[in-house]
Amino acid sequence: MKYDFDRVIDRRSTYSIKYDPASRGKPEDVLPLWVADMDFATPPCVIDALASHATHGIFGYSEPDAAYFSVIRNWFEKRFNWSVEREWLTITPGVVSALYIAVRALTQPGDGIVIQQPVYYPFESSVRQTGRKLLVNELGFNDGRYTIDFDDFEHRIKDAKLFILCNPHNPAGRVWTGDELVRMGEICLRHNVTVIADEIHQDFIFPGHKHLVFADLDPRFAGITVTCTSPSKTFNLAGLLHANIFISNETLRGKFKREYARCGLSQPGVMGLVACKAAYEGGEDWLEQLLVYLAGNMALIKEFLQTHIPKIKFIEPEGMYLAWLDCSGLGLPAQELETLITHRCKLWLNNGRSFGKGGEGFFRMNAACPRSVLSEALQRLKKVNGD
Repeated sequence: MKYDFDRVIDRRSTYSIKYDPASRGKPEDVLPLWVADMDFATPPCVIDALASHATHGIFGYSEPDAAYFSVIRNWFEKRFNWSVEREWLTITPGVVSALYIAVRALTQPGDGIVIQQPVYYPFESSVRQTGRKLLVNELGFNDGRYTIDFDDFEHRIKDAKLFILCNPHNPAGRVWTGDELVRMGEICLRHNVTVIADEIHQDFIFPGHKHLVFADLDPRFAGITVTCTSPSKTFNLAGLLHANIFISNETLRGKFKREYARCGLSQPGVMGLVACKAAYEGGEDWLEQLLVYLAGNMALIKEFLQTHIPKIKFIEPEGMYLAWLDCSGLGLPAQELETLITHRCKLWLNNGRSFGKGGEGFFRMNAACPRSVLSEALQRLKKVNGD
């Protein structure tokens, strides 16, 4: 079956934060390419499963069963050669909620936590809002590619209890190599630092690159790691509030579960269970076609910028559907640039400042939309030239 990713779906008046600009102080006529959900309908197999359960008519308390776990396990084994056990699993309302739970469960106020900026902004907020100490290992940026300063990484890790790893890295687009991951893991082991591995974008990998599950690289890494996964990005299910968190270390898992219970959380939502199982069971062909389409969208952005807006540099992504744009060549202060993009270009993008150190002068564009929408966005972006 061929899936139609060119179909434009009207998302207004559907409770979408992406398409409610007034609620966030944006003009009504902006084109929203910011928050990381896709403008594609989820696979038909998921829609059918949700519709079937809705027809059943009862939405009582729910728990995952053996069939649910079997499908999850098969997905990870097939795509990443990673074998997970049922007892490792805790289902949370999302990866961000799991991040906050893990921070509270595994550290104390005042403890140091290392993050690698520019990075997904809830990483920083999870540290600051829980009274922990933020330690930043700023990524190096040379010739359009991000790298890790390992000397600085170890310097920061010495004062830390926890490291939050982002792989694939949002927004830098890096898919960390085995050598890079092992080197980070060895440093964390050396200094007795626990790792939260946010691998939510693991299914979005472009040709020439491979996602490696951090916890699977070494049994010792598994013993210090909380691995965060979810079908929400892969199959556009974020609104169903469902994530699969794997912790093989019994002691870490116990701490996580106790903190989870202290939040007043227990059973997952039934529709999240239904959608996740259906997606992992029948959505792989849809995903493979989507990856080809997204690669085409990224190629379009790259070619358009090179041809029409050469002062904006496209950072070649190794994974994810989020384009990271270096706008520093425009020579404008960050606030002036955001005003220009929002009010003249009529685009709603993520300002790189929100991703912390190294994000100044950058904007993040969500490329997971029909090509006609992306083409319109790029035409609007030309107005930074005064066109």
